[in-house]
Amino acid sequence: MIRILGVDPGTARIGWGIITQDKGKLTADAYGCITTPQHETAETRLKLLFQECTKIIKAHKPDVVSVEDLFFATNAKTAIAVGQARGVILLAASLSSLPVASYSPVTIKNTICGSGTATKAQIGKMVQILFSLKSIPTPDDTCDALAIAATHGFSYKLKTQMQNAYKSAKLR
Repeated sequence: MIRILGVDPGTARIGWGIITQDKGKLTADAYGCITTPQHETAETRLKLLFQECTKIIKAHKPDVVSVEDLFFATNAKTAIAVGQARGVILLAASLSSLPVASYSPVTIKNTICGSGTATKAQIGKMVQILFSLKSIPTPDDTCDALAIAATHGFSYKLKTQMQNAYKSAKLR
């Protein structure tokens, strides 16, 4: 069993989701969205993000943090701000002695929907199905965080299966 904190980084909204992967079954234990006040300075928003991430880590005790890779955006200012938020998330994980796994947006879409060009609506529907939720989590950032966590859950399962197969083959 592994508990995974998935995080969709941003500055205004940061989606997060805690999932458990146990024997191939995924369960969404908790999820939500951190919002930071628009009128605050960038450094205050980053401080709030760090504090909230640290609270989530302490409350839910994940084994690993799974976060979306920074992708090149056409707006450099946005890319820098998201990169700063991602850095704060990585710092919170590091100070909590948690390993971090990063996945590109294309990898997440491929893993969850089978297509690297999946839409937000398709991701939402698959997250709802994967976790047997009554509705699609909102806002999109929360849904994306669950997809990021699930991507690591599937990756962890595959890695475990590969390790077990290697051990089994080695014993023969």
